[in-house]
Amino acid sequence: MKNKILCALLLSLFALQSFAADDNKYAASKIDPSLLKDASAVKRVEYIRYEIKDLGSAVYYYKTAVTILNENGDKHAGWYEGYDKYTTIRSVDASLYDAAGKKIRSLKNSEISDRTGSSEGSLADDNRYKSHNFFYKVYPYTVEYEVEIKRNDLMFMPSWMPVEDDEYTVESSIFEIISPLDYKLRYKAFHYDKEPVITSTKEKVYHWEVKNLTSVKDEYAGPEWQKITPTVIAGATDFEIGGFKGNMSDWKEFGKFVYSLKQNRDNLPPAVKAAVHELADDEPNVKKKIALLYNYMQKNTRYISIQLGIGGWQPFDAAYVAEKKYGDCKALTNYMFSLLKEVGIRSVYTLVKSGTFKRSIVEDFPSQQFNHVILSVPMQKDTVWLECTDQTLSAGYLSGFTSNRFALMVDEDGGHLVKTPAYNFNDNLQIRKVTATVDENGKLNADIQTQYSGMQQDDLFSMINSYSKKEQLEYLKKEIDLPTYDITSFDYKTISSRIPAIDEKLNVVAEHYAQVSGKRIFIEPNLLSKTTLKLSDAERQNDIDLIYEYRDVDTVEIALPAGFVTEALPQPVSFTNKFGQYKINYKVEGDKVVLTRLFERKAGKFPASDYKELVKMYADMYKADRGKVVVVKKEG
Repeated sequence: MKNKILCALLLSLFALQSFAADDNKYAASKIDPSLLKDASAVKRVEYIRYEIKDLGSAVYYYKTAVTILNENGDKHAGWYEGYDKYTTIRSVDASLYDAAGKKIRSLKNSEISDRTGSSEGSLADDNRYKSHNFFYKVYPYTVEYEVEIKRNDLMFMPSWMPVEDDEYTVESSIFEIISPLDYKLRYKAFHYDKEPVITSTKEKVYHWEVKNLTSVKDEYAGPEWQKITPTVIAGATDFEIGGFKGNMSDWKEFGKFVYSLKQNRDNLPPAVKAAVHELADDEPNVKKKIALLYNYMQKNTRYISIQLGIGGWQPFDAAYVAEKKYGDCKALTNYMFSLLKEVGIRSVYTLVKSGTFKRSIVEDFPSQQFNHVILSVPMQKDTVWLECTDQTLSAGYLSGFTSNRFALMVDEDGGHLVKTPAYNFNDNLQIRKVTATVDENGKLNADIQTQYSGMQQDDLFSMINSYSKKEQLEYLKKEIDLPTYDITSFDYKTISSRIPAIDEKLNVVAEHYAQVSGKRIFIEPNLLSKTTLKLSDAERQNDIDLIYEYRDVDTVEIALPAGFVTEALPQPVSFTNKFGQYKINYKVEGDKVVLTRLFERKAGKFPASDYKELVKMYADMYKADRGKVVVVKKEG
């Protein structure tokens, strides 16, 4: 066995030395033609080594070289690495090579940018990052980076994803994890059908390797990247960070670690306790009591990111939040937890991976995959969910930021995976009524009333609560797709409820909306709900994942100019399929043309074989949404 291990190490060393000795190893002419197809960048070589020293430290080393073929590949030419109290970037070396593989120059230390990672909403943050880019523009060219990092925790282990993007191919990539012999490493592979090569001497080495990977298509509504390209994720069992010991062998154990970070941090000052009881004690309805305390929390706190040391994972005491009146997601969630506890309502600190599109975790691989904290309040028949970082959100509503995904509830028994609520097309509504006139010169004057609810109001809600009136007008002008027009007035009214809604009122004037041709006028009644999505009809590689469902309902009434009558109406279109349903219809009522439109889009996972039906659906909608009514001036 020892001879086999020695042989393997010598072969790896020989390969690296041979590679280093090749003066034009990065010549673009050496790239196999199959790796140039549909590629903007080619990873020539990658070697990643993660060496676990003990429960609280590891050394992370990587060397990578990428040939940039065109402007689209430039985004892969730079280097970026974050660090904090638990991370030290020991060394960074880099070189730039021309198309022939000849070194142009090496990195100077003075060229490395070192900046704070704090955002505008951060009060205190020890996160920083170093970065560099040669900003070379003569294609093809190659950049090479070699980096060593010291980590003082095992909570985060690097993952391996050789194909980093679409239009990206790989010549060679190696991933190794080295651990003490008695350390139990956990790992999970996607699209890698072999077990790692494992060797053992004084320590254990896990080895994964790929060669000649062609590009992967990033398709509309496709699965997350790790599900369609070779990927390995690794996780600790026992670990230590900031003096706290933890275990990730299962969600229950990981939850116990997180719970230990928040124990005995629910202390409220006497004045806050008195205010809480005065506010809530006389309210018999538990959900109303929760809403009262949630509104109290919103009015008396604000969100500020605090990421110092273990504070990046441990919430500040509730007394701190009460005094300072601010906190990050952990601190504000813990504060709300403490308010509810004071009046005898049990709630649960809950970890979640937030983001409108990046919402999935690997459920069967316990590890730190979360970036946000919310509060869940289990009731007898349902659960009330509270997002504690937003001072304007309705109690019980999560929005597309944290809904419909797995989350980890953390209590004294440890961690428990649960699913946050999903909102359906009865919740996610856009209901619009347009009352308009068109004159004989094609000028449109339209009063538009729209109610958005659920996830359909999320972006608008954020805009209303963060933009000035002037900025709101600019936002609207970008959202409305009409020929030259003016918004003469607009107004918003927010409706707080379990499924929040926004009423929008607009008046829009478009001088030349309708096309005048002789005695005829051509009018598109569908002003604001035209489908813009056009899907590629290329062969589908991956399954379809439609994340959320919604319903749009439109009624448009357009009064015709005096002396004009309808000459032609578009044909009605109606269809129902596995993705939803669509109906559009036109009729004449006196001197008005009336359009009615319905579109319901379902959520779900569908096989790639259904893609042609999805393409046809959007193509049919695109055409039907642009139907024109022809009106003509009456004779005599």
